[in-house]
Amino acid sequence: MSSRAIVTLNGVTKTYGHFTALHETDLEVGEGEFVTLLGPSGCGKTTTLRLIGGFEYANSGIVSIAGQDVTAAPPFRRPVNTVFQDYALFPHMTVAQNIAYGLSVKGAAVASGERKKRVEEALAMVGLETMGNRVPAALSGGQRQRVAMARAIVRRPRVLLLDEPLSALDVKLREGMQVELKRLHRELGITFLMVTHDQAEALALSDRIVVMNQGKIVQIGAPTELYDNPSTPYVADFIGASNLVPARYEARDGDCDMLRLSNGTLLRRTGKHHDSAVKGTITAGIRPERIRLDVFDGANTMEARIVETLFHGDRMRLELALAGDAARIFADIPRVAGTSRQLEPGAVISLHVDPADVMLFAPEPSA
Repeated sequence: MSSRAIVTLNGVTKTYGHFTALHETDLEVGEGEFVTLLGPSGCGKTTTLRLIGGFEYANSGIVSIAGQDVTAAPPFRRPVNTVFQDYALFPHMTVAQNIAYGLSVKGAAVASGERKKRVEEALAMVGLETMGNRVPAALSGGQRQRVAMARAIVRRPRVLLLDEPLSALDVKLREGMQVELKRLHRELGITFLMVTHDQAEALALSDRIVVMNQGKIVQIGAPTELYDNPSTPYVADFIGASNLVPARYEARDGDCDMLRLSNGTLLRRTGKHHDSAVKGTITAGIRPERIRLDVFDGANTMEARIVETLFHGDRMRLELALAGDAARIFADIPRVAGTSRQLEPGAVISLHVDPADVMLFAPEPSA
């Protein structure tokens, strides 16, 4: 994969009246990368995609694609194409005609022989070789999304923009299309820039994830980096699941960090140093899958009451009330035959947390 940036945003701001949707944003997307813009509704991810695609124009800053300033260029002057959430297929055209449409419009027209060849290649790429003569109404949702993908790639863009392309599909179809997207990205070798609010989808597909909130980029990194080393409680809670518990950093005792959770539990983090800025009152983040049951280890053990149990097939998720605290946390444990009876609401159990698995976050500055 090339490290050369093909998409660059320098100080890009977008406002709608008095509302700022994107604040002075800097972003670089490398050629051949699969990058996902991730965040809740209203965080600025779709605005960012539309600014790159030319569907919106920045109030300030520069948008560059393939080394060219395209800040004020219309969409058809940019080496990009977009796959939308709602497919946007022409119902009166066949699948082949839908795919070929972008090759016949003024400014992008190619000869009929070349057009036919490209359409056939695009159909084969998405596994719809035998469906070129069908109309969209005769296709399933997953097949329509494949047609939309074929129509986007037939023009051979340098960058493919994906605006929540799988959100309209059911769970099984979405999982299948995730595999297809991964394969297409590998085989095409072009840059994919996708918008989604589904963190599982982002983790599964991306080379890098751009986590956004309130019109700003919060953290950028590989999926494993964001999952293992989130920079803020917001990222920790958005990438995967996290129990965020008030805590206090008490002291460094020899080779141990001494942490006191809000319920009074003392954690000793042997040999693990942390950012010196994380002192005093802090937030401790604990992944549900890192909590173990019925293990006694002195200071690193706490008592909890089961509030509710949720069955997830290969695992159980327990909602727990910590003894001595109003806080509720979740623990994910592997499902073992015959154990469900001991994990009923009201049961009191012991929890063990390996201090090495506890993430520490300094207080976030007030807005």
